[in-house]
Amino acid sequence: MVGKSTASMIIRETCVAIWDALHAAVMAQPHKEQWKEIADVFQKTCQFPNCAGAIDGKHIRIKKPVRSGRQYYNYKKYFSFVLFAMCDANYSFRYIDVGSYGSRSDSAVFAHSEFGKMLQDKALDLPDHTTLPGTTSPAMPFVFVADGAFALGENLMRPYSSRGLSLARRVFNYRLTRARRVVECAFGILANKWRFLHTPIHLKLETAISASKAACVLHNFVRARDGFNFDDSLSHSLQSHLPSVVRGHRQGAVVREQFTAYFMSPHRALPWQLEAI
Repeated sequence: MVGKSTASMIIRETCVAIWDALHAAVMAQPHKEQWKEIADVFQKTCQFPNCAGAIDGKHIRIKKPVRSGRQYYNYKKYFSFVLFAMCDANYSFRYIDVGSYGSRSDSAVFAHSEFGKMLQDKALDLPDHTTLPGTTSPAMPFVFVADGAFALGENLMRPYSSRGLSLARRVFNYRLTRARRVVECAFGILANKWRFLHTPIHLKLETAISASKAACVLHNFVRARDGFNFDDSLSHSLQSHLPSVVRGHRQGAVVREQFTAYFMSPHRALPWQLEAI
């Protein structure tokens, strides 16, 4: 019989090997042309142009790490670390950051992640500004869509706050939600495929993080192998982060207003959008 410590070591080494073998192949950082391809799929499936990805953070349940105090104790009153992810419209993860304290907000995890820093520093090799389909001006940036826990920015769109919204802003929120839901789908597919994510992980913290990273690259590998199904289940047991109050960016507000006007224009409005809000 294999001892508990030996089994734990085997699990961790296997997960690390899976990550090392697959990460570069199935989760490499997109280059300029690949960002355009991602945006084309978002436009086709979600009708949100110039969208380079959807981002969100989820709690991964764990047992209390040794000598961790309350750092991993989240607002839902259990211990967890955060899986922050950016995914494309095919529900594949393009970037993940795994292991931040469960007590941290989405905005804090994002700000300290490599992805957040690269977005802030304009180092993601995003395509140049381009006009939205069917328009001649203005040239618009490529953006990522998120929920209200993230700060508004030139390249990061979040919903308007829900108080006293105009019709146009309610439509924008609906259109953004249609695009952002793909990251919720991705988390759902991940948890339903790799069932250990449905319950607290009774492994050492480092091993639990390695197992979660391995699951994410295997998720991408399986999706690339088996093809993409847009009817994948949305149900999952990974808990969302508590929305935090974060300030927006002035240029981000301008970009959001331009998207808002675009979604209300006669030839760019969806036939059902007014009924859906």
